[in-house]
Amino acid sequence: MTIALDGLPPLRVVLESHGLDPRRALGQNFLLDLNLTGRIARQALPLEGQVVVEVGPGPGGLTRALLSHGAAHVIAIEKDARCLPALHAIADHYPGRLTVVEGDALRIDPSTLTEGPFKIVANLPYNVGTQLLLDWITVPDWPPRWTDLTLMFQKEVAQRIVAGADDDHYGRLGVLCGWRTEAQILFEVSREAFTPPPKVTSAIVQLRPRPDPLLVELGRLERVTAAAFGQRRKMLRQSLKPVGGEALLARAEIEPQRRAETLSVAEFVRLANALDSNALD
Repeated sequence: MTIALDGLPPLRVVLESHGLDPRRALGQNFLLDLNLTGRIARQALPLEGQVVVEVGPGPGGLTRALLSHGAAHVIAIEKDARCLPALHAIADHYPGRLTVVEGDALRIDPSTLTEGPFKIVANLPYNVGTQLLLDWITVPDWPPRWTDLTLMFQKEVAQRIVAGADDDHYGRLGVLCGWRTEAQILFEVSREAFTPPPKVTSAIVQLRPRPDPLLVELGRLERVTAAAFGQRRKMLRQSLKPVGGEALLARAEIEPQRRAETLSVAEFVRLANALDSNALD
């Protein structure tokens, strides 16, 4: 049997030996190119001495890359019990450096899995990736325990994450990510890199927490962005009527004829802080 550079079998052999086929219901698209998983791991450097939380490792391609590039400890959260034997084989190959947690990442707070700071690196399942990101960037205490996020999304979602004012992809996700993080797209990943190939191109996004984001209650910010982008083609005096309309815009000193996509994150924070408490009922 062919052996990869890390001393473990190639991922296609792993899939065959464990009878693993990607499940659409779990949003699985396995990344089998170890050169590519290595490139993703290098984007999260430095890894030496670091704890890394990985979500949805599948057969463990990215897990292996993180460990071979020096991560002190990887905590892999996997919902699909079929993948556990392959992951335990990696744990045996790297004694004491890989902990496999069986469970749903949507129900697990990664900060409960380790003490001290940690990184999150993951090829996220497409069907839950955005929700996981929102969970991680809207934690009550800031800055968070995670030091950076290096994540794979569909390219369109990645563009929404990094978008700012006057960008066609700018919306609620861009405002929330821009409020608390600095985000950038590192590189794109061709659909042919996956098994099975998804219908879309993917992209690697890295987010780092802003140490001092503008002060605002999350609920208020979500309320104004939902109203503003819910009718994004209309002027704000119309789209913001449910939360105060022109009176709110006057308090925030924002021109009522503007549209949602022209407002900066700081201006959305001003709007949220100007909300009348009655608008939150």
